[in-house]
Amino acid sequence: MKLFGLGGFFTERFRLLGQVFYTRVRRLAVRRSLASGGWGLLGPLAGSLTYLYIALQAVAGRLTLGDLTLYAQATNAVQNGIQQVFSSFSTLYENALYMDNLDELLATVPVVVAPAEPADLPSPVRGHIVFDHVTFRYPGTGIRVLDDVSVEIHPGETVALVGRNGAGKSTFVKLLCRLYDPDEGRILLDGIDIATVDPAQLRSAIGGMFQDFVTYQATAGENIGLGEVARIEDAEAVAASARNAGAASLIEGLPRGYDTALGKWFGKGTQLSGGQWQKVALARSFMRAAPIIVLDEPTSALDAQAEHELFAQLSSLAEGRTAVFISHRFSTVRKADRIFLFHEGRLTEQGTHAELMRLEGRYAELFTLQASAYID
Repeated sequence: MKLFGLGGFFTERFRLLGQVFYTRVRRLAVRRSLASGGWGLLGPLAGSLTYLYIALQAVAGRLTLGDLTLYAQATNAVQNGIQQVFSSFSTLYENALYMDNLDELLATVPVVVAPAEPADLPSPVRGHIVFDHVTFRYPGTGIRVLDDVSVEIHPGETVALVGRNGAGKSTFVKLLCRLYDPDEGRILLDGIDIATVDPAQLRSAIGGMFQDFVTYQATAGENIGLGEVARIEDAEAVAASARNAGAASLIEGLPRGYDTALGKWFGKGTQLSGGQWQKVALARSFMRAAPIIVLDEPTSALDAQAEHELFAQLSSLAEGRTAVFISHRFSTVRKADRIFLFHEGRLTEQGTHAELMRLEGRYAELFTLQASAYID
């Protein structure tokens, strides 16, 4: 705000929006006042006419003084009742406007649901992943984020996904976690179509972290333990996950260690930097002893030393598991068993680092471009 001098701009924008809002609210208020005023006059007018009729009948001698009193009280009671009815209708209408929004939200039908008779994944899950001619478009768009992608990831293999922003790497991972279903093709896990599996069972076999990880306003231990809620009270597992993610020294240096509240929502909370939060999120992903590990930009906010330490032990952490990670840093990508290069939604190259360099294609071009920055 200070650097770009945006104070005046946003103040004027707020004033304009406030003026539009005021104009619309005033228009509604006038309409409401006219309507309520009209209905409000109807009651006194009807009451006045009734009183006039009763008075004329009394003057003509058709009603006694007792009748006059009785009819006047009855008229007053009916008038008050009618006013309360109209007031209730007005309140019901206003509340119904809010209820419409709530009903619309509650009526939302989930797209990704368990089938009526879900299939079971094998036990244990080996982590054999197959994308079979998968095509996907995000809802409301016609752009193919993934276009006829077919690939096989073997059990226990570490695979790196690379490519430019928007190439489809994160979408590949989200489809694997069945956060969406593909428009065409199918995804197999150990030979089972994941569309036939209960999403909860599928996701219990996957552990990982996305680049837009969540910073929970809870203690450091709880932030890590949320990776496996059933073991959130297991202090040893939480500490082991922190060590694996390189977050142990960070957390142990906090005022109350693993019991330190993170964030500023609550009193005496400690706010972490972006890189420190990422270490905590990484530790959360390692809490789950899942056969498949998914890491989407796991080191984007880490310094060079922390990144080196993480990937130095990633091979041991992924031993016996299938690991899929996304990174733009080719110094870490080259250590993967295989590398998949995505370009405009299509899988254009795959192989080891050495094979792709010999291919002299887009991967070799990107690697050379990034490496040239370090060459004198």
